[in-house]
Amino acid sequence: MSFEPKTFQYLLNVRERNGAGFLVLIDPDKYDEHTLVRFAADAQTFGADAILIGGSVMVSYRLDDFIRRVKSVVSIPVVIFPGSVMQVSKEADAILWLSLVSGRNPELLIGSHVVAAPALKELGLEPISTAYMLVESGQTTAAGFISQTLPLPRHKPEIAAAHALAAEYLGMKIAYLEAGSGAERPVPEEMVYAVSQTVSIPVIVGGGIQSPDEARRKVDAGASFVVVGNAFEHRRDTAYLRDMIEAVHIKLPRDV
Repeated sequence: MSFEPKTFQYLLNVRERNGAGFLVLIDPDKYDEHTLVRFAADAQTFGADAILIGGSVMVSYRLDDFIRRVKSVVSIPVVIFPGSVMQVSKEADAILWLSLVSGRNPELLIGSHVVAAPALKELGLEPISTAYMLVESGQTTAAGFISQTLPLPRHKPEIAAAHALAAEYLGMKIAYLEAGSGAERPVPEEMVYAVSQTVSIPVIVGGGIQSPDEARRKVDAGASFVVVGNAFEHRRDTAYLRDMIEAVHIKLPRDV
């Protein structure tokens, strides 16, 4: 079975149209049913381009039901952001097919993928091959702890750029710079710039982004997509959500 890259092409179109895209990350363990539906609907209303669903440690295993509820109130793509091989669902539009290229844990480079690949084929779930790179953020994050890998040093943007370039040459479609959920410090702009100037594939940046100004700085540095999740768990007001999305959707100066 071949996969038609509908969701990936949609994301490329978003980048072309808006200069950059905004992705909302929802952890199923952090939302009750009522809050979930309302937040997902608000995210689409204010212009979020897609919804990512997943978490490093998912206590709730009702992933199918969770995604169905989200899709009942949105028409934008719902994409799995898997924290483990268990996080696969036929209800999603696509899955970020993460390979943890910043680490040297073989299970997260290829091992878990071998286990999950047949399920993706059976379900017809679109995989978006993603080079996942954890970046030093000032504290141990859930992603770093669970993966048992060292993050990339935040003061060495050239190392991140080399990893991203190797991943592109291996055929990966997206480079994802991740400071981690609740990070003390987000991915530095210098690293975002170095990676975006080195590769031709889209660059996603997430983790520790708390304000519209921070989100905008990632776009100005070259991010194709900005991911925010943890910040909305602690501050659930619609004006904050709207301002975050609008900060990312302003066209880059070179595109105006």
